[in-house]
Amino acid sequence: MARIMAIDFGMKRVGIATTDPLQIIASPLTTVPNKESIDFIVNYCSKEVVETIVVGQPFRMSGELSGVETEILKFIEKLKEKLPDMHFERIDERYTSKMAMQALIASGVKKKQRRDKSLLDSTSAGLILQDYLENRQ
Repeated sequence: MARIMAIDFGMKRVGIATTDPLQIIASPLTTVPNKESIDFIVNYCSKEVVETIVVGQPFRMSGELSGVETEILKFIEKLKEKLPDMHFERIDERYTSKMAMQALIASGVKKKQRRDKSLLDSTSAGLILQDYLENRQ
């Protein structure tokens, strides 16, 4: 089987998570600067078999899409140009940052380490991926 990748897009950083090849376990992979994210993802997909990329869709509490959605759509289009055979999915990412912070606290990550936003971003991507795995049809 192939891996599934999840992306927590941000204007500064992009959190990335992947499954194992059997698509059972979702694990944070890394966080990369936004400007390097397309190249990183394309490079990763050239080395590992990835069948689907799940991209978080940021909704506001009101149910409206967040303003960053237009940038996410541009990002996805660039990825589609580089990875034309890749299957893309979107999933609601509401509350993932809060849940990621709670997970870091619960797992005993020190406050100083939690200030590193890259850890939060990759953990958020892991939560997006876990949610996708639990709810896919």
